[in-house]
Amino acid sequence: MTQGPNAPTLDHRGIEALIPHQGRMCLLDGLLSWDAERIECRALSHLDADNPLRSASGLLATAAIEYAAQAMALHGSLLAQADGGAASPGFLASARGVQLHRLRLDDLDGPLQVQALRQAGDARQILYAFTVSDATGAPVAEGRAAVVLDTPLAAPVAP
Repeated sequence: MTQGPNAPTLDHRGIEALIPHQGRMCLLDGLLSWDAERIECRALSHLDADNPLRSASGLLATAAIEYAAQAMALHGSLLAQADGGAASPGFLASARGVQLHRLRLDDLDGPLQVQALRQAGDARQILYAFTVSDATGAPVAEGRAAVVLDTPLAAPVAP
């Protein structure tokens, strides 16, 4: 299940095959490393003029939360795949303690580094800490995110 530093990585197409985000909405360009507790990805899509999260004001730093959420989704998929199954679909339920260290992402040179660290979780929800950094390693955004998994409800018991 654990991927070491010499393990194969994934490119954009490989990531897109494992998360629900498709086309331009798949923001991650590469998987750098992962293990049972953490994942690190690279992204260049913040530099794209047609980034789907870009507004008239540019790509605001709040978009870093979506970059982190996609890394979390990829982490869940990789863990499920390593266990021989498929990941449960999930959604970002909350982002807490978020600190934005700049206003925009589109004025950064070089790739973004996206890291997520699983802090707790069970079959219904997962708590991650995340950091998005610029090419120099300076943090752009950091915080915590709760992911709620779309697990089937138990069938009602007949009387």
